[in-house]
Amino acid sequence: MKKYGYFLLICLPLLFVAYRAQAWGFFGHRLLNRLAVYTLPPGMIGFYKANIDYLTVNATRPDSRRTIVPDEAPKHFLDVDRYGDSAEYKLPRKYADAVARYGEDSLQRHGIVPWNVVAMKNQLTAAFKAKDTDRILRLSADLGHYVADACVPLHTTKNYNGQLTGQRGIHGLWESRLPELLSSDYDLFTGKAEYLENPTNAIWAAVIRSHAAVDSVLLFEKQLTAQMAGDQKYGYEQRGNNTVRAYSREFSRAYHARLNGQVERQMRYAAGLIGDFWFTCWVDGGSPDLRQLPRTPSEKEQLRLEQEAKQTAVAPTRVVPGHDE
Repeated sequence: MKKYGYFLLICLPLLFVAYRAQAWGFFGHRLLNRLAVYTLPPGMIGFYKANIDYLTVNATRPDSRRTIVPDEAPKHFLDVDRYGDSAEYKLPRKYADAVARYGEDSLQRHGIVPWNVVAMKNQLTAAFKAKDTDRILRLSADLGHYVADACVPLHTTKNYNGQLTGQRGIHGLWESRLPELLSSDYDLFTGKAEYLENPTNAIWAAVIRSHAAVDSVLLFEKQLTAQMAGDQKYGYEQRGNNTVRAYSREFSRAYHARLNGQVERQMRYAAGLIGDFWFTCWVDGGSPDLRQLPRTPSEKEQLRLEQEAKQTAVAPTRVVPGHDE
């Protein structure tokens, strides 16, 4: 167990209770960014802990931006199976090379998450070099989101919501329903953040690992559905003032058991990888003394976030290219 394990052991059940009130589907990203803070070394953790609420709340901002930023959606996924057999091993690791081979329009249609993570890594490194508190926090929150997305199997396939195999809804089941119901019992201790000698290889390794799990994610749900009646698979729950149809707790727990800890392993892996990327950016940015920086976002940054939140709140719902369900 890592240095901060006992602190998390106390806080994790509290986090679970708090996040059940958050918007549906936001639970995982917020928890992972929060956990990643505790992987950081002494030179970073004070600054990041002082801003842990910012990093937690804003972990979901990239999803919110999808309604107002046209090119946001492709940054969250990569449909590996659009590119042929074993494409995860063959796709160019440099974005410029991928554009030269496939064209930017094709890449945008089928997702760019690993290339986007590398671009974000470079931006966060530059923010550390510039000792810019606002950019460090903003980019850390966003980078954590995209790294976590790369760790979700259904973010690596064209059948991202089971829509091609009669399993529509499986994305939310795996990514949101299971963690919401069960993560209070997960072991999410990841150890100390480690320096990534090759960040490009690290994020592609995450994509490869995620894509390898796609078959089991789909197969086990289909097998379980064949064994359980419809009234066992779904139920109704109260969320705020609304009664919503959801995967039943019985079905969710049975699916979780068949996956044999897969969601837990991926969450633990994602939390560690987020911390690794933050740490690597700090080191590559010259390991600045974060104690010398402003400890909180500027008034300008807070105003920008408020304005962005207002924009997303009034933005019309629209279908975006890519994983739009």
